[in-house]
This record gives sequence, structure tokens and C-alpha cells, in this order.
Amino acid sequence: MSRYVIRRLLIAVPVIFGISLVLFTILALAPGDPFEELATNPNVPPEVRQNLRAKFGLDDPLPVRYARWLTSMVRGDWGFSFVSRVNVDTLIMQRLPTSLFVLGSAQLLGLLIALPIGTYSALRPYSVFDQLATTLAFIGFSLPTFFTGLIFILVFSLWLDWLPFIYRADIAATGWRWWWEHARQAAMPVAVLGLFQGATLTRFVRSAVIDVFRLDYVNTARAKGLSEGVTVVKHVIRNALIPVVTLIALQIPQIFTGALVTEQIFLVPGIGSLLISSILSNDTPVIMSITFVFACLVVLFNLFADLIYSWLDPRISYR
Repeated sequence: MSRYVIRRLLIAVPVIFGISLVLFTILALAPGDPFEELATNPNVPPEVRQNLRAKFGLDDPLPVRYARWLTSMVRGDWGFSFVSRVNVDTLIMQRLPTSLFVLGSAQLLGLLIALPIGTYSALRPYSVFDQLATTLAFIGFSLPTFFTGLIFILVFSLWLDWLPFIYRADIAATGWRWWWEHARQAAMPVAVLGLFQGATLTRFVRSAVIDVFRLDYVNTARAKGLSEGVTVVKHVIRNALIPVVTLIALQIPQIFTGALVTEQIFLVPGIGSLLISSILSNDTPVIMSITFVFACLVVLFNLFADLIYSWLDPRISYR
């Protein structure tokens, strides 16, 4: 197993290198100038703008700029934000805890919805429960998150006045009150993302359980006298989770992308809203760092999925 992990990590190095090269080239050739506001400001002399461009090496050839950026990234220097006037790693670390809390809770909520509902639907195919769950799942992943978010704001904030629709990072409270206020303001963005993920996963869980439930070794387990509950949990669900793990591993980076819209709707001070504001202001170092982290997450979680396979199915071995 350790040799396999090392080999996969070594393979991931050129993959990540190629991704970074493509991302850097696209962003470097994209239209826009991070100092465009200075150029249109009559109070800023032109030589100040030229000095800033020279300081950050924006007029250097593309290979030189990429080599400088890659060397800095290896050393842990993610660059300097032209808009916020702080280091990019500092800016990201300020937003990361909020994103991890909201997105992690949403993913957990999606799993808690999909696993029991998808499994029970597969065990009672074409029943009233199965048809209702399937219909709601289709509706859930067909509705975009921005529409669901607006519905939640309309119902729970404006009509019922139960939950705040603006996420505030500076809550003036301590102790349990601080935790309660954070839970209240995170309820709607977590629910919007969690319900979308749960609706998507429910269909895959149902299909995977139905496919496994028809296999011969499940009938053999029943013939040995195992109860239906033990058969389902130990022999059906565990093997049915293998394709679901693949989907989850690919969805975890995508949930960051889905949070772009949700964070904008609820004004969550997370990575998604930071990426949107950086794109609008042509803050290239921040855009490059966030997109590069997303790409690394895709590679990393694919490796995690392969490792979980061997735990779910002992027949799978890596050499």
C-alpha cells in the first residue's frame, strides 16, 4: 500500500505541474490589468504605475513570470494581493475556516440524507416511498442553488423571520451564544448546498444498492441464515459504496465551485466569494492561488478514493 501511495504521489507531481502551467498561461494572457484603476486615476502619476508593474514583474516574459511564481509557491510564498494589499496566503487563511465549516457541514448533511433514503428506496423499489424520494431527488438536483437560496431567504428570513440571510464573521457574542449565532446564520447556506448534494447522491446510492442487491453472494448470505439487517449493512451497503465513493471524491472539490454562487447570495466570507471578487478586480495572484488549490484537491481526493476502495472491498489490493 505504501509503495502504491508513493507511486501515485510521484505521478501527481507532473500532473499538478501541467495544471499550474495551463492555469498560469490562461490567466497571464487573459485581458485586464490589475493596475487599471491606477491608470484611469488622474491623481496617480504614470511612473507610479510603471514602477509597480516593474516591482511585481508584470512586464517580464511569460516563462520568467511562471518560473518566479512556481519557485515562490514551492517556498510557501503565494504572492501579494494587488487589491487587498496583503499576502495571498494570509488572505486565504482568513476565509478558509468559514468555507470549511459551511462546505464540510453541507457535505455531511448530503451524506446523511442520501445514504438512508437511497438505501431504503433500493430495498423497496417502485414503492410509494421510492417514487416520492426519486421525484424529490430529481427536483433537488435540477434546481440551481441560487434559486433555492433565494427561496430559503424569502421563506425563512423575510416571511418567518427565523434566520438571518447575511453571514457575519464579526459576531458580538461569546460562549454558547456565539456558537448559536454561527449555527443560525450558517443554517441556510448549509441547507442549500447539503440538499443539492443529497439529491445528487441519493440517485447514485439507490442505483448502486439495487445492482449489488441482485448479486449471488447476497442470496448466499441469506441462505447462511444471516438476518436481513446484517446482510444489507455488511454485504450490500459496503460494496455499493464503492462507486458512491468515487462520486463523493469528485464532488468535494466541486462543492467549492458550487459554493461560489451560494456564498455570494448569503454574503458568506469564504473562498468562493473571495474568488468572485478577485475575478472582478483582476487580482491575478489570488485567482491563481485559489484555482490551483482547487486543482490540487481534485488530484488529492482521487487518491483518497482509491485508498478507501481497498477498505470497502478487501479484494482490491494495490501493489
